[in-house]
Amino acid sequence: MSMSKDEIFTKVQEVLEEALGADEDEITPTASLTGDLGAESIDFLDIVFRLEKTFSTDDAPFKISQGELFPENLMDNADWIEDGKLTPTGLDMLRERMPHIDFTAFSADPQIDKVANLITVQSLANFVSNKLTSEAATT
Repeated sequence: MSMSKDEIFTKVQEVLEEALGADEDEITPTASLTGDLGAESIDFLDIVFRLEKTFSTDDAPFKISQGELFPENLMDNADWIEDGKLTPTGLDMLRERMPHIDFTAFSADPQIDKVANLITVQSLANFVSNKLTSEAATT
């Protein structure tokens, strides 16, 4: 499925409208799913399901593995967290797991309780775009 970044963003907006009941004008590139759009943990499952459905084709299913889009078990590794903040090792791990997110501002004060705010509408669109591009390259 060859789509422009604008087409992907529009489809991500539609997914978020349906999953979160948010208005289109609220779903801006910089809107945080949790902070601005009110997403809760159960909503993330619905978002993943809807993204898979929206971007799958008969020829190419779009599957998102558990933990691929939203980080899990961050608190389970003492090398990643210290005093409520991500360590440099933890930040490196997140950058590797989540290349679709811009960590520039977060790196200055990497509080673990602010990780969810990094997941924005644009980061979701980036994730989908990256995944579609890498899947197209392997077929």
